[in-house]
Amino acid sequence: MLIPAEDGPAIVACNTCRHSKEAQTDADGQRGGARLVAALRAVQQGDARYAGIAVQEMPCLFSCAEFCSVHVRAPGKVGYVLGRFTPDEDAATAILDYAVHHAASEHGRVPFKQWPQGVKGHFICRTPPPGFVAE
Repeated sequence: MLIPAEDGPAIVACNTCRHSKEAQTDADGQRGGARLVAALRAVQQGDARYAGIAVQEMPCLFSCAEFCSVHVRAPGKVGYVLGRFTPDEDAATAILDYAVHHAASEHGRVPFKQWPQGVKGHFICRTPPPGFVAE
C-alpha cells in the first residue's frame, strides 16, 4: 500500500481528483488531479527555483469535496492540505511558490504576506509532522 518517496520538501498531488465541483473529468476525459500533476511538473521543469521541491502523486487524498487537492510537506514541519484549484499553470505556479516558502521556513509556517495570491482561500487543513503537534 505504501510506496517509498523522497523525504524532502514535496507537493503530493492527488492524481484522481475531480476536475471541478461539477465534473469528474474535463472535455477530454482527463481527471483534474492528473491535469494538475502535469501542470506542476511542467512549471517545475521550466524554473530552477523549484528544483528542491519534489512533485509526487498518489490516488486520492480523501478530500474529494475539495477537488484538485495537494499536500505541501517537508520533514519536521507542519504540512498543509490545499484544494479547490483549477488544474492549470497559474495554480501550479502558486502552489510551487508556496512550497518554496514553506521549505525555507523554520517550522512550516509561512507569513501571510508571503503567500502567493493563488493559494489564498485554498487551505483545507494543516498536518503536524510525525512526533509533534502544533501550537
